[in-house]
Amino acid sequence: MQAVNPAQAQTPGQGRLVLAATPMGQIGDASKRLCDALGTADVIAAEDTRRTRQLAAALGVTITGRVVSFYDQVEVSRLPGLVADVESGLTVLLVTDAGMPSVSDPGYRLVAACVEAGLPVTCLPGPSAVTTALALSGLPVERFCFDGFPPRKQGQRRAWLESLATEARAVVFFEAPHRLAACLADAVAVLGGDRRAAVCRELTKTYEEVRRGTLAELAEWAVDGARGEITVVLEGAAAVHTDPEDLVDGVERLVAEGMRLKDACAEVAGTKVSKRELYDAVLEARRT
Repeated sequence: MQAVNPAQAQTPGQGRLVLAATPMGQIGDASKRLCDALGTADVIAAEDTRRTRQLAAALGVTITGRVVSFYDQVEVSRLPGLVADVESGLTVLLVTDAGMPSVSDPGYRLVAACVEAGLPVTCLPGPSAVTTALALSGLPVERFCFDGFPPRKQGQRRAWLESLATEARAVVFFEAPHRLAACLADAVAVLGGDRRAAVCRELTKTYEEVRRGTLAELAEWAVDGARGEITVVLEGAAAVHTDPEDLVDGVERLVAEGMRLKDACAEVAGTKVSKRELYDAVLEARRT
């Protein structure tokens, strides 16, 4: 299947959905393309219509199109109308309060609906808390994953942290300021205090702050409280080599308790070794 650039593929009179990143704090980070889009879009779907109008005013842009609210609680109900707008030939601009739409903000469902309908979708790149935090973290971030917001309840949050125990990639996530201390304390309990991280607060704004250190150090700092928008970068786990032969006894104990050999290998292997390698190691040990 040949890839098509929606912006280039658009024909006269054809509508499209345009996602646009907005400044996280510094108005000067707004691109010329964003300014042009705010002034020319037929419809602007905004997470907060007041903030979008304030942004346009600060940029010296006069909005000529229709502005509609598009936040979590109305996202689903707004979809049919906005898709119909694009189908009728209008340009719909999607913006959130800060950063890129659909990245832990409204937008994904509208993009998916337009894609499903075969309508052009394009994006005006710009500010992103995820990539900004990665760049400022001082950690190895050649490979990373983004994990949104951690679970709010401690049990679920600790289970989530356990899933990151062997994650070799750096992990970026957002956290509410009033839950940061509890989240970092749980991270110390589950991942250990020595794993490095960076807590980025109020990125690009007047009181921007980046705290770098071990989880133990950051957890101690967070006890006094933090304000503003928080983005955390967690260092990837160090690679640990495990010899399959070292796990054979554990497999045999489970088999002796009645578990099938394949199931026992899967249970013991976890993320440490290949199940196939461990299975072969058990068979080899039985032959010797």
